[in-house]
Amino acid sequence: MDYLELDIKFEPRDPWSEIITVELADLGFDSFVETEEGVLAYGPVNTVEMDLVKTKTLLSKETSDFKVTFSEKVIPHQNWNAVWESDFHPVEVKDYLTIVAPFHSKENRKGMLVEIQPQMSFGTGHHQTTWLMSSALFELDSMPAKVLDMGTGTGVLAIIAENLGAKEIVAIDIEDWSVENAKENAERNNCQKINVYCGDVDLIQNQKFGLIIANINKNVLKSHMKAYSESLEKGGTLLLSGFFESDVDELIEFAEPFELNKESIVSKETWAGIKLIKQ
Repeated sequence: MDYLELDIKFEPRDPWSEIITVELADLGFDSFVETEEGVLAYGPVNTVEMDLVKTKTLLSKETSDFKVTFSEKVIPHQNWNAVWESDFHPVEVKDYLTIVAPFHSKENRKGMLVEIQPQMSFGTGHHQTTWLMSSALFELDSMPAKVLDMGTGTGVLAIIAENLGAKEIVAIDIEDWSVENAKENAERNNCQKINVYCGDVDLIQNQKFGLIIANINKNVLKSHMKAYSESLEKGGTLLLSGFFESDVDELIEFAEPFELNKESIVSKETWAGIKLIKQ
């Protein structure tokens, strides 16, 4: 599958590069790399909605607040890994964790070591929301026995959960290439307790989890909230991310009728995460 790369530059860079990432995630783009001037966005050529990108996002606007330029090019499928290798650097999450790729040295790394070959999937740890969810997993009082990683991407959060003691992890993604990538990364990290499935939230019917992790955009999280509540054990934890600090109050209010109450909020560079408990 060929991928479209958008090289977007903002002046000034922040907070506009974070905002465009959220906008593009709703229009078919599924992988992002931050740059000094903005962001590189990647999406399958046959699914990105470029007409809407050029008319309905920040790319169609220029105000006194910022200037934006962008260029686009098609990356053949076989060159995808080479693109990632040029941009993917080790990620440290506090002293808890270091995420590396197969081509990185594993010497002198902090905390748990997780090796990820990103390929076409989201979740290398570079994005603020993956960083926030990784940190949140380490800061749980204990790791529940059964965990759901919804929108697993590379599988990095599922891998961390197993390494922290989860006995069974269900990892789900709507993209078949993410499913294959998550399976490969689970094997790469010698994981034995991760089951990866292609599909959506309907796959979790009649299952119960002590912990649900969902790092997806705000609208998807809202559409899934009822299913998360029904599948979460009483007293269980729901970790949400994939949205901005400005969305936090809306999501907390939306979750309350489903007996999901806010316990804590975390943030990093305008992105946010929420920890909720099932009552």
